Amino acid sequence: MEEINNIEVVPCTDSEYLKPLTVHYNQNGTKKSWDYMRTHDSVSVLIFNTTSHCFVLVKQFRPAVYMCEWERAKSQPAKAAAAAEKKEEGAAEVSEAQAGASSAGEGSSEWPPACAGVTYELCAGLVDKPDLTLEEIARQEILEECGFDVPTSKLKRITSYRSGVGVTGAKQTMFYAEVSDDNRVSAGGGEPKEGELIEVVKIPLHEAMTFAYNERIPKTMGVIFSFMWFHNNMAPRTLLPHRRKVPGYVPTQPSNAEVRFPGTLKYSFYLLYVVCRHFCFIFF
Repeated sequence: MEEINNIEVVPCTDSEYLKPLTVHYNQNGTKKSWDYMRTHDSVSVLIFNTTSHCFVLVKQFRPAVYMCEWERAKSQPAKAAAAAEKKEEGAAEVSEAQAGASSAGEGSSEWPPACAGVTYELCAGLVDKPDLTLEEIARQEILEECGFDVPTSKLKRITSYRSGVGVTGAKQTMFYAEVSDDNRVSAGGGEPKEGELIEVVKIPLHEAMTFAYNERIPKTMGVIFSFMWFHNNMAPRTLLPHRRKVPGYVPTQPSNAEVRFPGTLKYSFYLLYVVCRHFCFIFF
């Protein structure tokens, strides 16, 4: 996954996934136009393994993210040159700054490492099969990407929302699925014939919110939102097992500026409630 080479950027003239269009319209008497992309809707699934008490995510290389990082790296020398010119501390100093920016620009033409385009995501897929329901598509994606066979009756619909409202406006429907090691039928990894190269990743429940708010870990908004949804709606019934340590995952140490989810207080009150009920039952 980390070896990316022979990169070539060409115009997108014919695609089965994206179609760029321009719409002209009048809004409150003002004539306007807007460029947008016609694309497919999608489904995503938050998967929780009740055996290992881990969330199951997918990790894969995203060319769009990679190219954005490349464009951002290219713009850095230009910004440095503009800042140097604003200082205007003398012709010699300005000349030196421009020379430094020029040499930096030459280095920026090099491609960034492949890890710059790797993201953590929910298991997801396009709604491109008209004969299947959203639940059936979600079930198929879980099987292909993560290797779990989950009946559609076990899928819980969380919500649906619009993504990329300024460009695509596509609708994504999010589901929740609980799996166990008994449901695993393959290693997952996606469909090679479709060009998918996916790594299945486990995130322990007790590390989930630290992971979600760690800005050094590239991830989709769906991961952050779904983790918050789980802690607000599902966590109390998985209270006791959530502190189990699961091997195979090394958490990233957060910085002081990173936000931590204040769920411990809620769990403390819940434990106090359980203990009080227990003693009331014994003595009364």
